[in-house]
Amino acid sequence: MKKNIALVLMALLCFAVPLTAVAKKDPLAAWKPKFDPSTAKYTYILSNVSHPVIEGVAVGYRIRDAVWEKTNGQIYVDFRPLAQLGGEKDVISKLKIGAVQGMLSSSVAAANVSDRLGIVNLPYVVDTFDKLDTFRNTPELWEPFANGAQRQGLLVADITGYGMYGWATTIPVKTLADAKKVNFRIAEAPVNTDSYKAWGLKFTVMPWPDVPQALQTGVITGLDHTAIVCNITKKFTIAKNFTELNYAQGLFVHLVNKRWLQKLPKDLQDTFLSVIKEESAKTRELTRKQHATQVAKAKEAGVNFYKLSDADMASLKKEVEPVMEKWSKKIGPEYLARVQAALGE
Repeated sequence: MKKNIALVLMALLCFAVPLTAVAKKDPLAAWKPKFDPSTAKYTYILSNVSHPVIEGVAVGYRIRDAVWEKTNGQIYVDFRPLAQLGGEKDVISKLKIGAVQGMLSSSVAAANVSDRLGIVNLPYVVDTFDKLDTFRNTPELWEPFANGAQRQGLLVADITGYGMYGWATTIPVKTLADAKKVNFRIAEAPVNTDSYKAWGLKFTVMPWPDVPQALQTGVITGLDHTAIVCNITKKFTIAKNFTELNYAQGLFVHLVNKRWLQKLPKDLQDTFLSVIKEESAKTRELTRKQHATQVAKAKEAGVNFYKLSDADMASLKKEVEPVMEKWSKKIGPEYLARVQAALGE
């Protein structure tokens, strides 16, 4: 009998350790709300596929807390990062019907919502932090974008980011000739597909969750992404080279279901949108700092950073001109020309 009891106790002890370990592995434990959301009159479910260690994602929690405080607990922003509600295409469908009320959509996926939103992912248009601020803070540039998804029943409330796009590769890419040897993973986005075809580069369209294994097994040998994301998500442990193309900003477009928003009392609508605007502006500044920090950390860890020659950069811009012409018709030629004129080279 004593032997059996001892065995049972040992078994319970063995199970207790893994259970404790699992409990400690909650990746979002640090972001739990410090208030009781069950008392809220309105709930706003906000989705994102990435991790809140990225400042452009963590804004969801900052919006949650500020909205709660400024509406006196009337609105609870139920932020769901890490693809808890599914991939971006699935969430976009849920957002349109109101099953999800908000989404921090990547800019590459946003073009699937509306062609107009594809403007921020076109090569060398909104490609620097300064240009992004000008784009956001100039009404004649911002308002057509913010209203670009109205037909889908969505409003663009604001925008945050995750750095500037480049190439993380397993071999050094110092020239366009080097790039021809790489199989790049690109996002499931029409603008990206058109650009890579125009550049004559080998690419594979792949969902982000499939990237780690594909990179480890050599199915892909390069990533079209930002230094912030590549360093934070440990992609640089395999792809130890980064070519700074800076052809576009990685952005999160904050989409809101209009029907949900319009059901709120007018004062709550105004407060809600005001908080999103304020927190998004703060986050864009934090992203600038995070970019500098993550690049420095990557370099310290031995990642090699490169820039293409002026001649190669000129070739990239020349080769992508047909893409600009194609998307100009989709976005609106006058609008694209206005944005390009205002932002310049």
